[in-house]
Amino acid sequence: MKLVRTLFLCLVLVVKLSYSQEEGEEVEAEAPEEHAEGPGGEVVDERKPCAGWMGGVPGTPGHNGASGRDGRDGRDGTKGDTGEPGAPGEKGDTGEPGLTGPEGPRGFPGTPGLKGDQGESALLYRSAFSVGLIDRTPMPNVPIKFNKIFYNGQRHYDDSTGKFRCSIPGVYYFTYHLTVYLKDVKVSLYKSDKTIMFTFDQFQENNIDQASGSIVLHLETGEEVWLQVYGEEAYAGIYADNINDSTFSGFLLYPDMKTVNGDR
Repeated sequence: MKLVRTLFLCLVLVVKLSYSQEEGEEVEAEAPEEHAEGPGGEVVDERKPCAGWMGGVPGTPGHNGASGRDGRDGRDGTKGDTGEPGAPGEKGDTGEPGLTGPEGPRGFPGTPGLKGDQGESALLYRSAFSVGLIDRTPMPNVPIKFNKIFYNGQRHYDDSTGKFRCSIPGVYYFTYHLTVYLKDVKVSLYKSDKTIMFTFDQFQENNIDQASGSIVLHLETGEEVWLQVYGEEAYAGIYADNINDSTFSGFLLYPDMKTVNGDR
């Protein structure tokens, strides 16, 4: 830039000097030539050469030149220090649930839990009986009185009436096995004066047969269950002796929950 500026100043100076020289020549052309005469009458040219013409007045500084082109980008500086952490932003919305992953491997068994409190024994609610027949031919259409007692610990079976009377409401199981001899047998199981089921067996001459049945019933307190020959005496072939028995049994399966909880 300095070299360009210097050349530009020199060019301006040369132009100004040329312009000044032309004006001087025009003045000299217009003025009459005056020559001094010497002692012998000769004409003496008083003009002297311009010594030091280069020593003219400096010209006016020129205008600033146009800006040069941008230089090349410098090299990257060294990495600065890590800045301070910014303030936490607001919590974003909950995203959509992801897909269910594959089932993981089965874990190891856990440690056994503490022993629980002792429950209420089912033996607190007992009701059972098992009885057999003594009379060979019971009467029809009346409860069969099984007078041979095998078990009647709670005395819920009444051998004087032949009926089981419910004292603990719940679900009961009843079963009977009857020896059939000399006549056909048609027997029915009653619950509170209502026939629940029938069993029929046809006697074969010179043969001893068996008739049996079983049922599960729900009983309320005070309801009764019994067996009786159904119909005519011709169906009263129930038999018993010292080697053949006809039996009737029943027992409580489980009491009602209200009974277990003491709400009797």
